[in-house]
Amino acid sequence: MRVLIVRSSAIGDVVFASALPGAIRRSHSDAHIAWLVEPGIHELLLSDPDIDEVIPWSKAEWVRLWKSGQRLELWRRVRQLRRELHARRFDLALDLQGLLKSGFLTWLSGAPRRVGLGSKEGSQWLMSEVIPRGGEAARIGSEYQYLARRMGFDAGAFLPTLTVAPAADAAVLGTLVEHGLVPGAYAVFAPFTTRPQKHWFEDAWQALAPLLIEATGLTPVILGGPADTEAAARIAAADPRIVNLAGKTRLPEAVAVIAHSALLIGVDTGLTHMGTALARPTVAIFGSTCPYTDTGRPTGSVIWLGMECSPCRRRPTCGGKFTCLRDITPAMVLERAQAMLAAGGAAP
Repeated sequence: MRVLIVRSSAIGDVVFASALPGAIRRSHSDAHIAWLVEPGIHELLLSDPDIDEVIPWSKAEWVRLWKSGQRLELWRRVRQLRRELHARRFDLALDLQGLLKSGFLTWLSGAPRRVGLGSKEGSQWLMSEVIPRGGEAARIGSEYQYLARRMGFDAGAFLPTLTVAPAADAAVLGTLVEHGLVPGAYAVFAPFTTRPQKHWFEDAWQALAPLLIEATGLTPVILGGPADTEAAARIAAADPRIVNLAGKTRLPEAVAVIAHSALLIGVDTGLTHMGTALARPTVAIFGSTCPYTDTGRPTGSVIWLGMECSPCRRRPTCGGKFTCLRDITPAMVLERAQAMLAAGGAAP
C-alpha cells in the first residue's frame, strides 16, 4: 500500500500528527509512506524511520506567483506537482487539515481513496470519504489518533514522536561545548509564538531564570526563530547565566537541543510540543488557547487557569491585559517544573 499524508503546516500540528506514520507502519509493515509538507518544516520528518519519503510543497511560492499575476507559471507548477504525485501511484491519501488548500493537494495526488479529516471549505467534495473530527479534546493529538482508529490502523498510545538527525545532533553537541554546557545540565525556554495572546510576559521569563538556576542548577537556554532575536536578547539581558540561541538553530538543531535538555518550559508553540514528542520533562504555559491539557506522559504538564474568557484564541476580550497568562507566576511554573523533573528521573 502506498500512502500519502497531507499536513503541510504548522510545526505544532505536524508534531501532533507525527505518531500517524508509526500507526500505519504497525498495520502495514511493507507500506510506502510519504508526507507532503512545507519546506523547512519538512526537516522535522526526514529522519523518521516510518516515513519513506518527504515531499516539500512551497505554499509561499504558489502564493507569490498568484499575487504577482504569474498565473501561467503557477498553473505550470500545479501541473508539475500533479505529475509528480501521480507518478508515485498512491493508493490512499489522507488530508489531515481538512481545508480547501489541503483538499486540493490531496485531490492532486490521484489516489483513488482520498480521506479527509473534518473536511470543510468545499474540500469535502474533493474527497472520496470524510471522517469527522473526534477523540478527546484534552488529549494531545487525539483527533489524529481518532482518524487512525477509524482507518483501522494500530493507533496504540499514539504519542507524538520525533527523531534527532545525526548531523544535527553532532552540530548541537559542538554548540553546547562552545557555551560550556553538557547534555542534561540545561533547561530550554521556548517563549515565542506568532501571536502575542499566547506569550507569557518577558518579565516573567526574566524572573523565572534565576529561580530555576538556584532551585535546580540548570542553565536556561532560549530557543526561537530569527524574528524572536530582539525579544530573546531582552530576556537574556536579565541574567548573564542565560544562554541565548534564538535565531541560531534550524529546526533539526532545535530538536537536538531539546533532546539533550533536562527540562523544557514554553508557551503554546511548536518547540514546546517537541519537548513532549521527545519525552523530555515539559511544562507548557497556556492562556488564550487550550488545544490539550493531557500530554499523555507523566513528565509533561500544562498550566492553564481555565478562566471564563479562555480560550479566546484569536479574539482577545481583555484589552491586552492577558490575565490568563499574567496570573501564572514564575513560582507556579518553577513548582511544576520541579515536579516534572522528579517524574522524569535522571537527565539524559
